[in-house]
Amino acid sequence: MIDILCGDRLLVIDDEPIYGKLIKKVAEASGFEVVVTDDPVIFVTTTRLWHPTVIMMDLNMPGTDGIQLLRTLAADQCAADVVLTSGADAKVLESAMQLGRERGLSMTEVLPKPMRTATLRARLDSFRRMPKPLLSADLAAAIAAERLFLEYQPKLDCRLGRIIGVEALVRWRHQRQGIIPPDQFIPMAEESGLIGELTDWVIAAAAAQSAEWRAGGLALAVAINISARDIEDLDLPDRLDRRCRDAGVEPASLTLELTETGAMRRDIQMMDVLTRLRLKGFKLSLDDFGTGYSSLVQLQKMPFSELKIDRFFVRQMLTNQGCRVIVEIVIDLARKLELSSIAEGVEDEATLNKLIEMGCDAIQGYHVCRPIAASRVPAFVREYEATHTAPAAPADRAA
Repeated sequence: MIDILCGDRLLVIDDEPIYGKLIKKVAEASGFEVVVTDDPVIFVTTTRLWHPTVIMMDLNMPGTDGIQLLRTLAADQCAADVVLTSGADAKVLESAMQLGRERGLSMTEVLPKPMRTATLRARLDSFRRMPKPLLSADLAAAIAAERLFLEYQPKLDCRLGRIIGVEALVRWRHQRQGIIPPDQFIPMAEESGLIGELTDWVIAAAAAQSAEWRAGGLALAVAINISARDIEDLDLPDRLDRRCRDAGVEPASLTLELTETGAMRRDIQMMDVLTRLRLKGFKLSLDDFGTGYSSLVQLQKMPFSELKIDRFFVRQMLTNQGCRVIVEIVIDLARKLELSSIAEGVEDEATLNKLIEMGCDAIQGYHVCRPIAASRVPAFVREYEATHTAPAAPADRAA
């Protein structure tokens, strides 16, 4: 499915028809969707409903002026690149550009009138080829405006051959750059102090979705990634518990996944927060296990309920003896510590069968299903269970 917000969209407000027609012709030839108007009301409504990626505006128009419109764009937290097209005095244009920037708008440049077709085409092409850097202010606005969404990757129980849960994966529907994966904005969220707000949103959204599935008879465990920065907040257990209660789901239906490297950053405080999370019923998974630097002493002390084997080892386990040995050791270690084991990055039947033979509890990866929208999960689970039978467990599995 093509996301409707992924295209380049140009909104032009100009009361001179000759310029409006010129910009529209050149922009459409460059691949833009274009709306041209001379009506300030239509302009404001279009920015709010259509979400243009570039705005070209004349400062001098009957009934209003560009400064008033810039004020409105700033109040709406508009993320578009703004280009002023005006024959006004250079000092006035400079002041307008500075005023827009001070109000948080992306003021890019001035295209003075009369404008040349070649110059206009070059500037429009540059907007298409040069993605804007991601800004923490953009992310904060996206969280507030609910421009984030979750996809879910199913998890397969190796013994039962059934889908038993999903991992919730956050995505950002950016107005200009389309769908942005988490590895491109999570570090920014951590550095800017937005990670707590982002985690709260993910927990609330995932818990609400879990409640909806359960109301429809589909009881799936939901795994959610949390950051090491989240664990620095001693209020995290109470906050996440409230999110679950508000959604009407038990914390026990959620698994919080924390990377191995992040889990071992602050020993005492980490134990405090993680232990309280377990007391409240949340399950805890040590994600990307094998790639960090945790010791067996730390692993024994921390109250995790699951070890998640990193995809780096899983993908190479059939061709690399070292990776295969590591996977087998982690599965055996998890069993002896009375933890569940789950392998991520399973992309073929042979790898799945080998993991079943090793006694791995659960797997996820493209071989089972790619991340999908919440609305597709119930149908996928029904279809999978109708077309797959449970694999035969190895004879020594219970040993």
